[in-house]
Amino acid sequence: MKNIFCSYLLTISLTLSSCASVRILSPETHNHNYPKKEIKNDNKTVISGSKLDYNDLFNGKDLSGWIVYGTENWYVEDGLLVCESGPDAKYGYLGTEKFYKNFILNLEFKQEANGNSGVFFRSTVDGTKVSGWQVEVAPPGLFTGGIYESYGRGWLIKPLDGKDSSLKMGDWNKLTIKVYEDSVTTFLNGKQMITYSDEKIGDADGRIALQIHDGGGIKVKWKNIRIHEFKKSDLGINF
Repeated sequence: MKNIFCSYLLTISLTLSSCASVRILSPETHNHNYPKKEIKNDNKTVISGSKLDYNDLFNGKDLSGWIVYGTENWYVEDGLLVCESGPDAKYGYLGTEKFYKNFILNLEFKQEANGNSGVFFRSTVDGTKVSGWQVEVAPPGLFTGGIYESYGRGWLIKPLDGKDSSLKMGDWNKLTIKVYEDSVTTFLNGKQMITYSDEKIGDADGRIALQIHDGGGIKVKWKNIRIHEFKKSDLGINF
């Protein structure tokens, strides 16, 4: 009886020890709404989450916090930000006064007439010459969500043909841009368009800027332009 009891105790001890080992060796899981630790995924920090603090870049009233570059028209109408070709029909930009390095940017756009535009990030503007990277905003089939390097290497990555099929001309579309270190990911209406990593992007810093293309006849409306700047406490959340 004593031997049986000792064997029973030994079995329980081994079971508890095994459970503890499994807990130590098993990957830790997190609720993505409450990030606490840094998680590595294929040597890239995973960033995302739904409970992030966003700030409005556009106040719905005026162009406070923005700088107009060029002679094209940027104005506020019915709480919306509007860009429209002017008489010169040249390139025009509306850039943030601040620089933004690592962030998630959410915005909505509506393309009226020709919708050729874009959202620059980590960019600098001199007159109407932009050095940096553009997330394309264009009519269907013209690679909305792709990354173009201005005055540099040109197209770095385009979405696959047909991937922007959710784009609605003349209606509101949602664009999400996630920029962290050397990695950029874009989403159009909730669908991932591209993800791209580049050392040159990783080294850069600069403004966010909305673009109006040259050629004339362009009108694009914008709203709900909101940004979350990443902090150390954000690392390890799923996007």
